[in-house]
Amino acid sequence: MPGDEASPLARAEQFIWLTARVLEQRRFAFHFLGGDADPVDAALGAYLGDDGGYGHALDPDLRGPLSQPLHTAHALRILDGLGRCAGRRVERLCHHLTRISTPDGALPLVVPAPRAYPTAPYHPVRDDPPGELLTTGPVVGVLHRNRIWHAWLFRATDFCWERVETLRRATPYEVLGAVAFLDGVPDRPRATAAADRLGRLVRELRLAVLDPARAEEYPPSPGRAPGEPLFPHDYARRPESLARGWFTDEEMRRSLDFLGAEQQPDGGWPVHRRAWAPGSSLERRPIATLEALLTLRAYGRPLGAVSPPGPALPR
Repeated sequence: MPGDEASPLARAEQFIWLTARVLEQRRFAFHFLGGDADPVDAALGAYLGDDGGYGHALDPDLRGPLSQPLHTAHALRILDGLGRCAGRRVERLCHHLTRISTPDGALPLVVPAPRAYPTAPYHPVRDDPPGELLTTGPVVGVLHRNRIWHAWLFRATDFCWERVETLRRATPYEVLGAVAFLDGVPDRPRATAAADRLGRLVRELRLAVLDPARAEEYPPSPGRAPGEPLFPHDYARRPESLARGWFTDEEMRRSLDFLGAEQQPDGGWPVHRRAWAPGSSLERRPIATLEALLTLRAYGRPLGAVSPPGPALPR
């Protein structure tokens, strides 16, 4: 095991091999060890259901085999990172999204089903759930960025525009969904204008902790408990995101400094959300670790080298 002198990337690698699901192990290998995309694709396929959607706790906060929109959003982010968001698989997924959409053409937070499976308490199951920007925005944004055209996208895109352009008392989750939508939608002038207004709203409502050293001075954001703050890097995961323009260079520097310093002694990053089940918490930390590493690398932060080669990747 690497000691205290090991690089952030080497420490994270040990954490991933020690704790992560096979999917996150293969994603780490792809993004940081020069691994191939095929093993990631194969691991993601284990979560694919017969209905064309994704389930089996791909998003650790929704347990059980049922296909859910949050799983779809997570799967599309992975495929987007592989450069494989296309083909028959995505076409079948869009058909699935058509079947589970709300009357306004959007995706609910959780699709109700005859048999209940455990879900996080902050993802309540409703008999007649409304459409949500949190789930619809990321799905629509990724599909547009990959130039996917399907009938489902027309109404879903209209839903996202209406929600984004009328947000007044937004929650951080809604803003994250809006950013994912705006970063992928084709109408760039309209997206830029909407993002400018949204950024002013984020600052007005103090939805982002602009100085991590004074985080206690920021009230809990709507929909989040104390100890669950969001920082500039949470909104602008990559420098090309429209949300990057919401923050000054100094604010982003402090945010990235804080993110880098959050790496724990075991090599992983913490999860800033309520723990509700042991398995969910354990599975989410490697995901948070991958997201932290990808964000730091996107901004050019040094991560160092990985550890010397070890055993072959799991099959």
